[in-house]
Amino acid sequence: MVPLPNSTVLPWVLHTGGPRGEEISPCGVGIIPIIYYSILLGLGLPVNVLAAVVLSRLAARTHKSSYWYLLALTASDILTQVFVVFAGFLLQSAILACQVPSAFAHAVNVLQFTANHASIWVTVLLTVDRYVALCHPLHYRAVSYPLRTRKIVGAVFAVALATGIPFYWWLDVWHDSVTTMDEVLKWLHCFTIYFIPCSIFLFTNSIIISKLKRSGGAHRRLGKTMAILLAITTVFIVLWAPRTFVIIYHLCVASVKQDWRIHLALDVANMVAMFNTSLNFFLFCFVSKTFRRTVWEVLAPYRPPCAQPRRKKGSSDPTLKPLGALDGTPLLGTNCPAPGKGSQSPGLGPASVVDPTTQTGINSRAQNGLVLPGG
Repeated sequence: MVPLPNSTVLPWVLHTGGPRGEEISPCGVGIIPIIYYSILLGLGLPVNVLAAVVLSRLAARTHKSSYWYLLALTASDILTQVFVVFAGFLLQSAILACQVPSAFAHAVNVLQFTANHASIWVTVLLTVDRYVALCHPLHYRAVSYPLRTRKIVGAVFAVALATGIPFYWWLDVWHDSVTTMDEVLKWLHCFTIYFIPCSIFLFTNSIIISKLKRSGGAHRRLGKTMAILLAITTVFIVLWAPRTFVIIYHLCVASVKQDWRIHLALDVANMVAMFNTSLNFFLFCFVSKTFRRTVWEVLAPYRPPCAQPRRKKGSSDPTLKPLGALDGTPLLGTNCPAPGKGSQSPGLGPASVVDPTTQTGINSRAQNGLVLPGG
């Protein structure tokens, strides 16, 4: 998730010096990465911001810990797109053509690794949260609630920043691992962002799946969250595998500087890994009907209003008509004979005779507006 800022540059800076006079790596696939990352940033950043708004609403509405973890994951993806895709690839490689101060480039490295570590380990927390919810449901309410979840997420971001600081001395993969420090950082990077998290994913997800199979439909309400979790972890494992193994191949077998095919593979692997930062919104929409409905609620104020049908001239709202005018039923007080004649009322039974005092009360209520007069 941390493509190096100097690993992909434009053709007109292929043989120029870096900020400290080093040789900059030539791009194996030309200008294609610049176009790719521009499209990825232009499409991925807006949908991630929309996902963050939707998840914040769901988290505030439902008070579920899983939504807070998904919100933290989306926030870390936004940071990754800003620091890695924009600041690393587009700003340094395309706009500034790698002519940036060394301190700035290394500071961006720290922010890149911080964002990536946060993204990966928040996903680990979500996996552990689902594991506890399914395998230890009686203790889940006591150990997982929104306030504690927010504190845990804040602690993860703080630890991610602390673990990103050593990568200030990270060197471009284009350079051979000339120092022990650089080689240790590359191995630490592979284990921190891939091997350890993937081991946790495979272990916990296998237990969760086997538990769901044994329990049948008893935990069906956890199905959508589990589907989102399995989709996120599977996509991460698949998309991050190429970059991890290319770095290991570079360290153990052949140098990127010695074989242009390794450098080409690294450029393509970086592009594939960065695609992971824009997929979560579409995974959420595909799996969760609640998420899709909330997306429409967020976008509703920005949609054009529906055209109201024109009402014919002279027509009135039937709800404003007096009672009885809709089905032709005569109203009380309509066509009633004068009091005192002993005639039958049309609305009453054949044996019912309207009493003069009753008729007088009906007429008075009609005059006061309590009974609408017929006509």
